[in-house]
Amino acid sequence: MPFTYVTPEDWSSVGSHPLGAWVADQRRYYAAGTLEASRVAELERLGMVWSVHASAWDAGLEVARSYATVHGHFLPAASVVWDGFPLGVWAKNQRRAARRTTENAARREAGETGASYAGELSTSRQEALAEVDPGWCPAWEIAWQRNYRLALAHVKAGGSLPAGAGELVVQGEDLGAWIAGQRVGWERLMPAQRYLLETLGIEPAAGGEAVGPVRRSQDERWATNVAAALQFHAREGHLRPARKHVEMIDVDGGAEGGQEAVKLGAWLDNTRKRAAKLSAERRAQLAGLGLECAAQEGSA
Repeated sequence: MPFTYVTPEDWSSVGSHPLGAWVADQRRYYAAGTLEASRVAELERLGMVWSVHASAWDAGLEVARSYATVHGHFLPAASVVWDGFPLGVWAKNQRRAARRTTENAARREAGETGASYAGELSTSRQEALAEVDPGWCPAWEIAWQRNYRLALAHVKAGGSLPAGAGELVVQGEDLGAWIAGQRVGWERLMPAQRYLLETLGIEPAAGGEAVGPVRRSQDERWATNVAAALQFHAREGHLRPARKHVEMIDVDGGAEGGQEAVKLGAWLDNTRKRAAKLSAERRAQLAGLGLECAAQEGSA
């Protein structure tokens, strides 16, 4: 409950009681070790959550496990909402915290004394996420890792790699287009990325070899627009941008990623108008963004 919560006046003898402040006090006494054991037990029987922050993180971890069970990996795009939880944004925040932890550790090892521990991800939490998916926080873009894992799973299941764009789409990812992009941009890849591709039988494009154009799938474009909507809502508290509003979002993935301009106002306007033609999954995403009217219209 919020700190400012006060019980209703019509609650007889306990009416108008500052219950939110009282609960906050009990958490403070518990953290200080001054709350009697009998009172701790009594509150826990009522379902007391001693650390709201820890509880929220645990909830995110459970959703991450659910997502990984279904998809075979924990590499959601930033726009992903799973079980009503903004899992993509949560995962991105955990990766950012993990990278900050690694960077600060290197700074301290080098003798720097001003590196703050704020915003770091504890070892226990990193280990918990590694149990969900050992590759949850790669050194490169998450989108790259997700495509690689999907291609790897396809090959392990006995499938053959696609030769061109549009031949194999898994979880919204066009693996044919992605493979073509890796072959063309081989020199821009890290050595570890090249090694992983070679284990799948993917090699750089030979001199003069024609490789099909790399196209973004509809699912990729949708995910980018949803990510822009999530960012705008988190900053502004609403989803009513001007029709001409353009939202700049970070490229999903590593800390060195660039930015992309998304015509968010036009997309939201157009999406509301064609909500009835959207899939159930996309209507659910709209509902997760707070666009209940669009979701209801689509389900009518």
